[in-house]
Amino acid sequence: MRACLFRCGALILVVGLLVACAQRGNPAQPIRTALVPAPQQAGRLVVVLPGRADDLAALQRSGMAAAIQGVWPDADVLFAELGLAYYRDGSAATRLHDEVIVPARHRGYREVWLSGASLGGMGALLYDRAYPGDADGLVLLAPYLGDREILREITDAGGITRWKPGPPRAIDADNWQHELWRHLQTWAHDPGRARNVWLAYGDRDRLRHAMPVLEPLLRPEQVLVRPGGHTWQLWSSAMREVLTAAPADTRLHGR
Repeated sequence: MRACLFRCGALILVVGLLVACAQRGNPAQPIRTALVPAPQQAGRLVVVLPGRADDLAALQRSGMAAAIQGVWPDADVLFAELGLAYYRDGSAATRLHDEVIVPARHRGYREVWLSGASLGGMGALLYDRAYPGDADGLVLLAPYLGDREILREITDAGGITRWKPGPPRAIDADNWQHELWRHLQTWAHDPGRARNVWLAYGDRDRLRHAMPVLEPLLRPEQVLVRPGGHTWQLWSSAMREVLTAAPADTRLHGR
């Protein structure tokens, strides 16, 4: 089912917002990564996923490593080039889990956080659906949250907490967004699940109109809206704010 979710989701993405993008990554090869070691002894890891047009070099130029380590000097930063090809291949969640997250746990980090921008933000949410609560924190940077139809359906129902998704259905190309939002609605029933989920986006971001659908699942202080658009400059600045606020809450899952 996990593979089907990613495969079906990719069909929509390719014909929608992502149609003009170059396909990043090669699923025949391991996920390309670049580690930026912590300035001091590392106790935690922040994994950063790319936006739809980003490659590994773009992630390294993004300013995210400096932003993260300026607040958490004990954090290694791992850029993971989980590009569109892995979503289309249907292996993104499993590959991210097996090749990145599990090895990180084996290296002994006390926390592993997952962050993604745009496509990568959606990827972080899909990962949480496949492996609920596996990451110690999620930082969603202007995530792609689905097409207008599903967002309008939830809004017209009175919001995500009042939306009635109906009985669970097998994932297909027509309903993958619906089933992802069904998963997100579980955060409303178990608020502890979202206590270390953060959302940040710009007030001129082209995806900003979708964000209010997700925001009711988070506390107001977990949502950062800052001046700017869909850029790494804004996201790296927001990341500094998130991690400055986050340490008191970074004790998920008893770790």
